[in-house]
Amino acid sequence: MADELVHIVVARGIATITLDSPHNRNALSRQLRGELRNHLTDAIDDDAVRVIVLDHTGPVFCAGMDLKEAGGASSGDQGVNEFPEILDLIRTSPKPVVAKLAGPARAGGVGIVAAADIAVASETATFAFTEVRIGVVPAVISVTVLPRLLPRAAHELFLTGETFGATRAAAIGLINSAVPADQLDEEVERYAGMLIKGGPVALAATKALLREPAGDFASMLKLSAEFFASEEGQEGIAAFAQKRQPSWIPE
Repeated sequence: MADELVHIVVARGIATITLDSPHNRNALSRQLRGELRNHLTDAIDDDAVRVIVLDHTGPVFCAGMDLKEAGGASSGDQGVNEFPEILDLIRTSPKPVVAKLAGPARAGGVGIVAAADIAVASETATFAFTEVRIGVVPAVISVTVLPRLLPRAAHELFLTGETFGATRAAAIGLINSAVPADQLDEEVERYAGMLIKGGPVALAATKALLREPAGDFASMLKLSAEFFASEEGQEGIAAFAQKRQPSWIPE
């Protein structure tokens, strides 16, 4: 049996899922896709998990689809057919997902970054939508990427395939923060620490809200009132009044 290419560790409410296939730049091979899907599902289903962090070993976060496997395969056999499920697991996860990049992301790897709720990169990380340069289209990843990017930047970068840095990625909305390499762990921990403070049911509902067009006042008022009256909302209000931590924050 092949060695595992994706690992998961859960500690203090944080599930860290690590891509560990540095020999092919963490490309989305059949094995890596399957293990990533399974670990995402496990983290989402685990009540002990409050936040998911996507990490990697080696110098590259993710190089996109495994082109060695794609060569010679028919459209029905392409691994990209399985990729929407992975992106949707990240995008619709009721637990916030943080992407941590110590190195480059390309093509499908950028799609993963865009699907995450928060993305933090080392200032040395680079990005590129390389699809057109090998004669393919960034179609699947457009679902997660285009809502993030400024329109002018999307046209430029999708059509040229140009490599761009982490500072520009933050400026156009692809990532939240670009930091010096020695501050990357601290920045991810800062975001994860803030996310854990949110009520888990409220976070899931807020994520769902963010995926939808702006609602009308009547429906939003109903949702707001329901959460004010909910068990979680009442606990949060009581904790605030009593100057203590809410019960949902892990020990």
